[in-house]
Amino acid sequence: MPVETWLIFILGFMILGSIIALELKDLLSSVVSIGLVGLGVSIAFVLLQALDLAIVQFLFEIFALIILVRAFIKKEYHVQEPSKFQILQTTATIAALVLILILSINIFKHLPPFGEPIFSTAKHYIENSAKETGAANIVTAIILDYRAYDTLGEITVLFTAILGALTILRTKSRSKNEK
Repeated sequence: MPVETWLIFILGFMILGSIIALELKDLLSSVVSIGLVGLGVSIAFVLLQALDLAIVQFLFEIFALIILVRAFIKKEYHVQEPSKFQILQTTATIAALVLILILSINIFKHLPPFGEPIFSTAKHYIENSAKETGAANIVTAIILDYRAYDTLGEITVLFTAILGALTILRTKSRSKNEK
């Protein structure tokens, strides 16, 4: 099956997960459902051969789930109170998500065949990386010279997510020990 078909399937899966998260009355279950949406994004990055983004998304999703589960684990937070505008909100959200799916299918059809480069950047990297950077390894040249800020950003996101998860876990375990 072509990659575009898998991407459409994953996008549908993510939209379904979003709708389920909206409809669930239990906030903890909604958090888990949103985690499945993030997993879909990670899988999409793997299919698009952006493994660095897939790893960052996957790890960030795990840490976000840990933080949110710890935040909503108490019983009084679980059930969401029904509101007057909930039906209207849900209908509008579902309509917007279906519209996104339909527009995305059109966009996926206009993408070039998978594996054919869209930009000439890769050609430039291959031809010029050794003389421009002095690195013997093209991957090292790309990650540390051409995409240094991107790599720094990814590392910062991972570090922040890890610190946030550890802070939440330590705060909850300390309050348990003090009781």
